[in-house]
Amino acid sequence: MEYGIIMHLVTKFAQAIKNTTLMALLLLLGFLMLKQTYSIGLYAIYDSSNVHLILEQMLNFFLYFAFFSMIIIYYKNGGHFPLRYLIYIGITATVRYIIVNRSDAMQNLLLSIVILLLILGYILLASNKWLPNYLMDKRRNHNEQKGTSI
Repeated sequence: MEYGIIMHLVTKFAQAIKNTTLMALLLLLGFLMLKQTYSIGLYAIYDSSNVHLILEQMLNFFLYFAFFSMIIIYYKNGGHFPLRYLIYIGITATVRYIIVNRSDAMQNLLLSIVILLLILGYILLASNKWLPNYLMDKRRNHNEQKGTSI
């Protein structure tokens, strides 16, 4: 009985540390997003000739934004993070990498294949929700047709 109580206390302590750390990270990411927005504004006003630098700064902003959103989604889903969001983040991060590092064509081709695989994984994940229902409905309709023809 004491072992169960100790494990419960350890779990509660670990959850408190996790929540505190995630909240600190959320505040830090919010600060970094504001700082990045300020930096983008300065580059756009004073150094608008260097478009690639502004684009890199914007991509960094969206990277901060993606992690910020991940933490919010984690709390909205009650401490769970759906797999489809990780796939979204993987796709957008790969696209971001291709945009910034566009010099090597072979690497871009391989990264495009990675994006295709992530999209196929998402389709399989999404089909997992509707495919069993579709198959069950098809089987039910088939059985009903067999029953009416007898």
